[in-house]
Amino acid sequence: MSSTAPRYDLLCIGNAIVDVLATVSSEMLAGFGATPGSMTLIDAPTMARIEQRIRVEQVAGGGSAANSAVVAARMGTKTAYLGKVAADRAGEEFTADMKAQGIAFPSVPLAGEEGIPTARCIVLITPDGQRTMFTYLGACVEFTPQDVMADVVAGSAITYLEGYLFDRPQAQEAFYQAARLAHEAGRKVALTLSDAFCIQRHQAAFRSFVSESVDILFANEGEILALYETEDFDEALKALSGDVALGVVTRGEKGAVVQAGATRHDVPTKPVKVVDTTGAGDAFAAGFLAGYGRKRSLVECATLGNEAAGHVIARLGGRPDEGFALKA
Repeated sequence: MSSTAPRYDLLCIGNAIVDVLATVSSEMLAGFGATPGSMTLIDAPTMARIEQRIRVEQVAGGGSAANSAVVAARMGTKTAYLGKVAADRAGEEFTADMKAQGIAFPSVPLAGEEGIPTARCIVLITPDGQRTMFTYLGACVEFTPQDVMADVVAGSAITYLEGYLFDRPQAQEAFYQAARLAHEAGRKVALTLSDAFCIQRHQAAFRSFVSESVDILFANEGEILALYETEDFDEALKALSGDVALGVVTRGEKGAVVQAGATRHDVPTKPVKVVDTTGAGDAFAAGFLAGYGRKRSLVECATLGNEAAGHVIARLGGRPDEGFALKA
């Protein structure tokens, strides 16, 4: 157990991805054969074919945990990030972007690996604000236990892990290592489930990791139902309360539910005009954790999460604009 004050309030670990955003019609989206709101893993040729058919409107640093790191940092949280980029131009731009946000990014780029570029995520946004993602993982899936920097984890009050990174066995090993290092230092471990389809691919592995290693779990309603293989939300919450000390579930316009042991808090959100839901869950988790690090009540934490998410979904892209002034 560490007796020293943490160097960072929050460490985010996840897929380091450059986001490519475009607005498309529902008909065009259907032509790509993806379920609206889903995330589909693609190869480089598929990425090229999709990009040829769309009009790119925005290119920015992205990735779920990276988006959370940016929002948290903008809210006054001392933040670090670990993720794998390639030693290419996109990797350099991603690194510069994170550092410009005041986020410590000590990860070492992937070197000497011909043909593995920095990851890209094509985000297609339909008129209802729904985002459907096609992700070429590239260098980010080369994240291994060796990339888990022990001093950074031990020096962070909370280590926040991105479920999207869970696909590869070596990344799952990295998660367990990060959780072990955090707990040995007396710190907390948070996980966001990220995607219902990812959970379905690794349901048993996720259940084991959650019950063994996670203190704070973030999910949306679909993800928590997928994790516990039920259609009953209350049943899923009951199972969640048996696995983690603190469970936080977002429900879109219904707000959020915070489950702390046997105590449930339903926290409403204010309606906003939805432009793009990209990064909504990422911003919510960041807002919640920013408040949590400042010892706010659980209801206050969820309210901050709702406010951060509301700001992000009212604009294009997964990160706040320069007018974002929410503080924890």
